[in-house]
Parts: sequence; C-alpha cells; structure tokens
Amino acid sequence: MKRTKEQLRKRRHRRVRKKVFGRPDRPRLCVYGSLNHIYAQIIDDIKGHTMVAASTLDRELRNEIKHGGNIESARKVGELIAKRAMEKGIKRVVFDRGGFKYHGRIKALADAAREVGLEF
Repeated sequence: MKRTKEQLRKRRHRRVRKKVFGRPDRPRLCVYGSLNHIYAQIIDDIKGHTMVAASTLDRELRNEIKHGGNIESARKVGELIAKRAMEKGIKRVVFDRGGFKYHGRIKALADAAREVGLEF
C-alpha cells in the first residue's frame, strides 16, 4: 500500500520530535502549514504550555495578506512570532519544522524570525 504525503510528513515529524524538545530556557518553535494558512507557536514542552502563537489568521496580518499559503505570508508570520517572542523575553528557540521539508514557506518563516532576532 502506497503512503500518502500526509502519512510521510507525520512519519518525518515523529522522527524530528524524538530529537527536538522545548525547555523553559529554550522553547520549541513549532510550524505547521496547511494549503491556505501557516501557523507558528512557541511551546514549553515541560509545562505543555504555548507561550506565543502567530498565524496568517491573526488580526494584525489578516488585512495585509491576500493569500495565507505563500512565501510572503510565511515571512510575515515569522516576523510576527519573533516580535511577540522578544516581547516575552524569549531569544533562543529550538526549531521544529513539523515534518515539513526545510524549503519554501518553512524556510521563509525561519529566516524572517532569525532576521528579527530569534536564535535557533
């Protein structure tokens, strides 16, 4: 039986999550991209608590973005999540690509977050 793209992504994500763990001093920046939107959140895995979140559905970005599933919108989400993290005092994170290949929208989000000042 042939595996679907979603099954392969989930398999890669399990492999990534074995190695990537968010601590209070260095939380996990988790990214998920659907066809129409991209979501990012910073998570402390010990508490199981989301510290900061941003997506293309946020009120701040909704008017600026025409379509949430492209590289331009991913850059804006990356900038927004980094700004919110800096306001909370988070400077260093561990990047969790969510099983997606580090390419395109995922890479654009990560690069934008780095430009604002987050360290991976």
